[in-house]
Amino acid sequence: MAEHSHPQSHLGHPDGRGHEEDLAHMLELDAEMSGAFLEEMTAWVAQYVVAGPRTVVDLGAGTGAGGLALARRFPAAEVLAVDRSTVMLDRVQAAARGEGLDDRVHVVRADLEVTWPAVGGVDLVWASSFLHEVADTGAVLEDIHAALRPGGLLVVVEMDTLPRVLPDDTGTGRPGLESRCHQALARAGWNAYPDWRPHLQHAGFEVLGRRTVSTEAHPAPSAAGRYAHAWVSRMRAALQDRLTAEDLAVLDHLLAQDHPEALLNRRDLGLRGSRTAWAARRP
Repeated sequence: MAEHSHPQSHLGHPDGRGHEEDLAHMLELDAEMSGAFLEEMTAWVAQYVVAGPRTVVDLGAGTGAGGLALARRFPAAEVLAVDRSTVMLDRVQAAARGEGLDDRVHVVRADLEVTWPAVGGVDLVWASSFLHEVADTGAVLEDIHAALRPGGLLVVVEMDTLPRVLPDDTGTGRPGLESRCHQALARAGWNAYPDWRPHLQHAGFEVLGRRTVSTEAHPAPSAAGRYAHAWVSRMRAALQDRLTAEDLAVLDHLLAQDHPEALLNRRDLGLRGSRTAWAARRP
């Protein structure tokens, strides 16, 4: 979701440590809700890997869900999670310890819009909801191309749509609230990205394939409620001047813990969405 001036991680990027802590919590919930997507996508990536990668870089790693999934998929690889946010990198380290992967998953603090980190030769780069955030995409792609060993792979992942968590009729206000929220966020530039194929080709990559994976999860109500509350809170913060007073009031009711229609109390929530990936090789 393209909010610029960001720590390098997806699902929105406000400034300040408190905001980064909230975002980290959101990313962890997102990984919990959409873990099946990562397993399916990394399995697809594996078919393009000529030999088991030695070094994997997760760009704009956030809390490390992608990097950890790649560490599980490629058990001989060292995974470097790169982000400019120490809040995010602390979460990566904690998650790696929790999975017993801290001997292979390491963190690198770097602002990729300033300089490429000294990580040596790389076999696989994973860039999820990251490239559309940088100001000079061409320069970053050139850095990635230079860092990859010949035959190395770049995987770019984007959200096709913002997450959908609400029923069409929430029981209060007009139906279609979530669609109106998404339309308003799209007008604000959230989640805007191009078809990456021509950009990758221009940077010297051979595009090998494109894959779209749909996500639909119906977890326990408590997990769905926590995720929906965190996500709708992020939308609400961005929509103050972009929705009608009626719609804003409905969002406030959904977020109020003591309201009968509150997200944390509902049993009709889930997660729906899709993500698309491009796999490209350095010749």
